[in-house]
Amino acid sequence: MKFTKFIPYIVAITVFVLASVIYFHPILKGQQLNQSDITQFKGMVKDINDYRAENNKEPYWTGASFSGMPAYQISAYYPNDFVRIIDRSLRFLPRPADYTFLYFLSFFVLMIALKIEWRLAILGSLAFGFSTYLIIIFIPGHNAKAHAIAYMPLVLAGVLWVFQRKYILGFIVTGLAMALEIYTNHPQMTYYLGFCLLILGIVELIYAIKEKNTSVFVKQAVVIIAAVVLGIGANAPRLMAMKEYADNSTRGKSELTINPDGSKKKATKGLNKAYITEYSYAKLETFNLFVPRYMGGGTIEQLDENSNFYKSIEKKAGKKAAKDYSKQVFTYWGDQTIVEAPAYIGAVVFFLFFLGIFLIKGRLKQWLVSATIFSILMSWGRNFDVLTNFFIDYFPLYNKFRAVSSIQIIAELCVPVLGILALKAFFSSNVTSAEKQEGLKKAVYAFGGVIILGFLLAHGFSTFEGIRDTQYGQLLGLKNAIIADRKSMLFADTIRSLILMLLSAGILWMLLKNKLKQHYAIFALAVILLFDLISVNKKYLNEDDFKLSRKVEKPFVASQADKVIMQDKTHFRVGNFTVNPMNDGSTSYFHNSIGGYHAAKLGRYQELYDHQILKNNMEVLNMLNTKYYIVPDKGGKVKAQLNTDANGNAWFVERVHVVKSANDEIQALDTLETKDIAVLDKSKIKRKIQFNISKDSTASIKLTDYKITSLTYQSKTQKEQFAVFSEIYYKDGWNAYLDGKLTPHFRVNYVLRGMKIPAGEHKIEFKFEPKVIQKGKWISLFSYTLLFLGYILSIYLWRKKIV
Repeated sequence: MKFTKFIPYIVAITVFVLASVIYFHPILKGQQLNQSDITQFKGMVKDINDYRAENNKEPYWTGASFSGMPAYQISAYYPNDFVRIIDRSLRFLPRPADYTFLYFLSFFVLMIALKIEWRLAILGSLAFGFSTYLIIIFIPGHNAKAHAIAYMPLVLAGVLWVFQRKYILGFIVTGLAMALEIYTNHPQMTYYLGFCLLILGIVELIYAIKEKNTSVFVKQAVVIIAAVVLGIGANAPRLMAMKEYADNSTRGKSELTINPDGSKKKATKGLNKAYITEYSYAKLETFNLFVPRYMGGGTIEQLDENSNFYKSIEKKAGKKAAKDYSKQVFTYWGDQTIVEAPAYIGAVVFFLFFLGIFLIKGRLKQWLVSATIFSILMSWGRNFDVLTNFFIDYFPLYNKFRAVSSIQIIAELCVPVLGILALKAFFSSNVTSAEKQEGLKKAVYAFGGVIILGFLLAHGFSTFEGIRDTQYGQLLGLKNAIIADRKSMLFADTIRSLILMLLSAGILWMLLKNKLKQHYAIFALAVILLFDLISVNKKYLNEDDFKLSRKVEKPFVASQADKVIMQDKTHFRVGNFTVNPMNDGSTSYFHNSIGGYHAAKLGRYQELYDHQILKNNMEVLNMLNTKYYIVPDKGGKVKAQLNTDANGNAWFVERVHVVKSANDEIQALDTLETKDIAVLDKSKIKRKIQFNISKDSTASIKLTDYKITSLTYQSKTQKEQFAVFSEIYYKDGWNAYLDGKLTPHFRVNYVLRGMKIPAGEHKIEFKFEPKVIQKGKWISLFSYTLLFLGYILSIYLWRKKIV
């Protein structure tokens, strides 16, 4: 094999590395991107990382957040996780350039699978990787989402090779790509990829029926499903742990049928519809896919001195005030709670997509257009509730995910694919000059018409008023000024998109008339396309978002309150009420917190917070062993406040109050004296038990050793007692041992552990021993073995020239 065959691939990889590093050039100076979610994440994982460093093994549990929870969805390394080695080798650049490089590389493989010439493949990869949404998700720190998106094209490449009857290659790539996709640990993005694959499968099936090739389709489907199953199987420990935890998380079904105010709660098997559709695209907002500031851009934009907003303040309050207030203006006029930036795919890329609609024929176009339309309709969420509610109510797992607007990732993927296929056809001699000319005209008329239609619809049916405009009121006439600026943004970016479309069309027209050579046309399109995307991206993510590495690696500095609390070396919890404790990872960086920062916390713990802690139920805080509160003092500074009423790590109660349901249990906490009484829901106990508790004033129980995954207590009683442990109950992993013998324990007080303790002196141990990890590791090993054997078989068949 000649070395020259590898030159295009070497060039492609070089371009991708350079493009990733140049865009994120502060990484060359040792700086890192400051990401809010990752900052919170560092607080959440600190005790996990400390445990790893000290014990050289995984805890699979954290005690620092939400009073304790499984670490499966926070940070966990699993046995036989060989795909992690492959992923790390591909992501060799500093973050976030590593993910961007992966965007490019994965899409390039998809282009190769579609038999795209290497220069166009590079162009398509840059168009995909620099799509605004794929860049701006780095701002808050949605790294897992970016990671999952990056492997989507690779999965599609493998599946397309199977449909091209390259079974061995397709099987290997699909299996490996799916293993990598699942490894990224972002189920929502993988789920949306499933829709894209499903639509592809439906289109292929329709063609197979028309062509009377259903037997071939069945064979292809079997190969794809087998590869997907092995890719999933390779991640068995991760997925099995995730499924086990999901049933107990806020994504699972709640046992409660009442709201915190006592009213009847509508039963759901997942998240409620309002939460799922909180981030829904408005129908008109879809136009910002190709007109960037159609709805004012991001939630907050900086306006210059030529803006109406600036001039309005300058006239009344002077230049300094105008300059200061114009740095952060609520320009977005959609109804989403917060928008980092528009999900801009690009005017140039969308124009090529329209060209593909008129120039491409066959199954690929039908798949890509159908998938794009589907994703846009689904992204409307509550603004198209007939369709959305159908999927929430009847489609498996759809009700487990929120932010339905992110399903537009399917469009983000399909639009550039069809756009590059359009260029391939336009450069091909198999398409007549007349067909190219007709397709180009139709694309200009259709896409130009859509852009103008969007402008007219906004002015005809919108007031340009945003959900935050009330904050300005009529102060200095700012509301009217902002509305005027929003209209100016829409006009400017509409003209911008039209000009970019005409420039792109002009290049192709010159090529058609033999006034421009093909390689110059590709270069010119690349320049315009990159200008289009990068100029938008830089408004939202640029060098100003980077910080010195040491500040990012250690994002939290202990306050005076933290330092006071850290002098106490006993085991306890901290409630930080200077922030929302259920969205706070900073406290977990220094202490065992009753709060934390995670989208899928334990469902019962969230309910405990909503029904009790939000109502300032001190008894509940005491039973969680909240020994310190962090609160503001009169001067606004934080201070540590000792809670002398905290129940401690374990205590004996005088009585167990048995109730019949979860409703009764959560309501019993309203008035429960937690030091004396424990409440237990008998519906969760299969066998009948008796509590023969007699008061013993001499009884004692204390924690003698604490580690994240094991806790040891020593008890001494003259009579049988019932102990409550201030630790979160989680049946799928925690085992209790009495003097070394496995002993039943129960869930009490809605979230805690309870256990009968016989008379005498005893050693009680709790150990986190999740069986799901052990079960999963053998499945993953088996799956990897089959994938490896498939790889060996493919090499053998290739060398024998059988395939």
